[in-house]
This record gives sequence, structure tokens and C-alpha cells, in this order.
Amino acid sequence: MASLLKIRPLQRDDISCVTEWARGEGFAPGVGDVSIYRHTDRQGLWVGWLGKQPVGCIAGIRYNAAYGFIGLFMVVQEERGHGYGVELWKHALEHLVDLPCIGLEASLDRVDDYSGWGFEAASPTTRWQILGDGTLACSENDPACQTNGLQLLEGGSIPDIAVQAYDAMREPSPRPHFLADWLKHPAGTVLALVDGNGRCHGFGRIRPCLLRDGEGWRIGPLLADTPQLAELLLKRLIERHRGVVLLDAPGANPAAEDLLQRSGFTAVSQTLRMYRGEQPHISLAEVYGLACLELG
Repeated sequence: MASLLKIRPLQRDDISCVTEWARGEGFAPGVGDVSIYRHTDRQGLWVGWLGKQPVGCIAGIRYNAAYGFIGLFMVVQEERGHGYGVELWKHALEHLVDLPCIGLEASLDRVDDYSGWGFEAASPTTRWQILGDGTLACSENDPACQTNGLQLLEGGSIPDIAVQAYDAMREPSPRPHFLADWLKHPAGTVLALVDGNGRCHGFGRIRPCLLRDGEGWRIGPLLADTPQLAELLLKRLIERHRGVVLLDAPGANPAAEDLLQRSGFTAVSQTLRMYRGEQPHISLAEVYGLACLELG
């Protein structure tokens, strides 16, 4: 029997619906996130429809010929149990089937399901939370807030090429199109540490996000040469953004947990990074916060 589900590319008019689904699931989507996902791979986001009613979605983003990522996988509560999720899953996987490596973030109750499709565990990812109230702000005498000769640049003054090169050496795959859109989005603040030769030594972004009840902030990415520089960026990003702040830190960098605990963050949930194919060999020792769980 033919399926009633029709899977179509996500259109601009679908973005608000998908964003609200993500909000309802507790994903805490950032303002503008789904639009950026769509621009990263126009063929890599889909919505499942029953007649004129959207009932689910998934992203299967091709970053390049070597790496892709699956996320934003949702089916509305009232239509679960009918196999629509499996149809969306197969559709996304088919889009990425020729890639040597595919990544995803698995909720802990779905790890066995993804293992059955050939995905293997890599490392945990922990979501951390703090209430930004000004107590984490930098002070003149705070050793953690010394730039040690580096310039702290913001927004349009940041050299794109330097940040792109820095990111490409610390992430599973270069992601120039995604990163350019991510860092140039008007929502939130982007900071970078740059030396006199124009080389980047760390950068981060904080953006407004949609909580189940109300609004907050998400930090990501957050990359830095050392824990001290990561702490500097963290404090500078948080000090002017009051309210709930979330950050997703990779377990592959133990220094991230130490920094966040010392800074007053609390662990609130955990997922598991999984890969199918050859796992990336790059170290995440200088990654303190992921850009997002949906696209890695």
C-alpha cells in the first residue's frame, strides 16, 4: 500500500512551523537557525505532509563530498507510531548515502535505534545552563579577562578568512557557507580574539533562542586555544545578555566541563554524538561549545 506521506523540500513558509515544533520539543532553537540550515543545503531539509497538513521534518545536510549531518528530526505527537518518522529518516539517509561519514546527535533513548542503522558512538554532548545575571562579567583585575596582547573584535570588524581557517582546523569538516551565515546573522553577538598578524585564537557567538516557556540565549560555537581564552570569550558573551543561557559542550574536551562548572553552569541534559562511516580524526580539545545540535 502506497504511503500517504508526501516528503517535500522545506520552503520559506515552513520555517515558522518547524521552528515552533523545535521549540515545543525543548530544542531551544535560535532565532534564524532554520533559515540558515536551509541555506546551507537547499536540498537537505524536508517536511512530511499528510494532505495539506505538515506532520514532520528532518535535515540531512551535505557539508561537502566527505561529510554530512542529520538532525532536526521530528514528527508531531499525534502522528507518531505510523511509520512516518522512518520514511523521513530513509529519505535523509538516501540524500547522504554516498558520503564517507555522516554524523548526528542522538537522544539517549534513541542510541540503539541509530546503532541498528550503522551509527557508532563517539562522545557525549552535554547541554549546560546558567542564569545570566551579570555575576559572570569581566572585571579589570580578573586574570581570566586579560587578552595577553590579543585584540577582542566584534561583528563586522572580525576578519572572516581568519575565523574560517581557525574553525576548519577544529571541526569534523570545513563549513564555510554555514559559518558565514551563522556569524553574520544580525541576532546576537559574535566575538573573536585576533593577534597582530591577523590570526584567530578563538571566537564565539551568542544568539537569542526560543525556550518552551519564554526566551533565552544560546552560545555556540565557542572555540579557543586555551581554557583561559575560552573563559574570556564566555564572560564577554554573557555579560551583556541577561536571562537563561544554554551551551552544548562536547565530552571530547574535558576542559569544557571544568570551565563551565567553575563558571556556575549546571548540566541539564545529554546527547550522544554518533557517526556512520569513518569517524573524523580531528581533535575537539579546543571546542568548548558546538554551534548547534541540529547540524553539529
